[in-house]
Amino acid sequence: MKTISVHWAFVLAVVMVFSLSGMVFAEPVPEIELITTTEAYDPIRYESAFIIAEGWEQLGFQVNVRPMEFSTILERFYDEQDFDATILGWSGRVERLDPQHFLGTLHGGQIDLGANNPGGYVNPEYDRLFEAQTREFEVERRREMVLEMQAIAAQDAPLDVLYYRDEVNAYNHERFGNFVIMAGEALYNEWTPLQVEPITEKTVLTIGTPQEPDTINPLASTSVWGWKFMRLYYDKLVRLSPDIEPVPWAAEELIPVNDVTLDVVVRSGMLFHDGEPVTVEDVKFTFDYYIENDFAYFRPFFAPIESVEVLNGNTVRFHLKEPYAPLITVTLSQLPILPKHIWEAIDNPADLAPDQIPTVGSGPFMFDRYDRGEYKRIVTFEDHFSAGDIKIDAVEYRVYADSEGVFTGLITGEIDMTAWRLEPGQIDLAEREEHITVVSVPDFGYYHLTYNLRRKPFDDVAVRQALSHLIDKETMITVLLQGRGEPGTSVIAPINAFWHNPDVVRYPYDPERAREILEEAGYRWDDEGRILFPAG
Repeated sequence: MKTISVHWAFVLAVVMVFSLSGMVFAEPVPEIELITTTEAYDPIRYESAFIIAEGWEQLGFQVNVRPMEFSTILERFYDEQDFDATILGWSGRVERLDPQHFLGTLHGGQIDLGANNPGGYVNPEYDRLFEAQTREFEVERRREMVLEMQAIAAQDAPLDVLYYRDEVNAYNHERFGNFVIMAGEALYNEWTPLQVEPITEKTVLTIGTPQEPDTINPLASTSVWGWKFMRLYYDKLVRLSPDIEPVPWAAEELIPVNDVTLDVVVRSGMLFHDGEPVTVEDVKFTFDYYIENDFAYFRPFFAPIESVEVLNGNTVRFHLKEPYAPLITVTLSQLPILPKHIWEAIDNPADLAPDQIPTVGSGPFMFDRYDRGEYKRIVTFEDHFSAGDIKIDAVEYRVYADSEGVFTGLITGEIDMTAWRLEPGQIDLAEREEHITVVSVPDFGYYHLTYNLRRKPFDDVAVRQALSHLIDKETMITVLLQGRGEPGTSVIAPINAFWHNPDVVRYPYDPERAREILEEAGYRWDDEGRILFPAG
């Protein structure tokens, strides 16, 4: 009995030591890898990462800032979902003034590989509202749901909207005039090449950019740099005007039949760039092809479609699974019309090598040349129905190593306009040049820090809220952006006032509040100040 008593006394003592210490079972929160762009590609995002890391390290998080090439980031973020936290941006393309896209980046149906919600956020109530607002044609009722969704997402903090950065471009007004300036896109929009007018004998518009397409495969590109190039040599049924109104394009007429049926009369006389006619069969094939191949990135565009039917002559009928309010402004303005006679022989479009990718469209410009990392060129398609209004012969794109190269090309006259934002330090310099005009518009896109909710500690909303309180956005705006932007709050930007919710919960820079949140959730710190998971 004596031996047994000593044994249990020892066990009890051990238990008491573990219990009294309170930290014996607590594990350190692992180091966070924070992925960002290289300094040459985007110095603002690069420096933002270090500001974020400095804030997080105040409360004992260990952070490794990892700059990467942009294409590598996209692959890690979308295709592999192999990240802890990543800084990226959603561009404010014109079709995204409808809230559908940005809200969809947090929809639980888009968490699979390649889709638009790589962070893996799932909230059943958010998803219910997302699906309900999609079906709602009464705009005020839809707006109520959109505002509520923003409130839910802000409370859950699956990402932090860092800032809305002003879109600042510039052009050489001694060579070209009549540039189109659009909300969110500034000069680099799809209407500028269609309307710009030469002032000299130069009839080729030269655009400078530090970024090339991720791919020119229209079934695989997930980058704005791919689509802003391809959308000029592919046609869509609808284009959105500079006033953000849907303009029938390859469609001659749009005829609503009921809430789940839309007839589209395809414009007659159109040709693909290889001389073959554009037919209703090509339109049906395009949507069927996207649906059958089920590329996750494009799924929000085609998911509402039940089937596409050729009626007669030049008419196709879209049958929807349920009412879908953004069909015309989102789906029909996004998917490019593919030539059936080329793509129907391709069984695995995602596996095409660069030299295998077809580049035949029916758009106002024709693909001419692409030297990866250096140069792209499209030429005016004289047989297009809009060709009579186009005043230039071609658009060429010069690809530079960084934004400084683009700026130098603008000043020296090597390029006529920029496709990339001028950096804050370049803007005043550009405005002093007599041959340069600088334009600035607010952006309805945003830069975001997305957490991978599949990994600890980001699966804990308390950690995400605390981390947001440790991000010094005011320094990003005042120092990095020199006031040309505003702190982020929601995935719908303030400039998109009708859909923006100004009353979502906010996370001002407040290290004391961040510590309180973590302590309330059971997190503690070791003797060296490193943060530990709750003991359990």
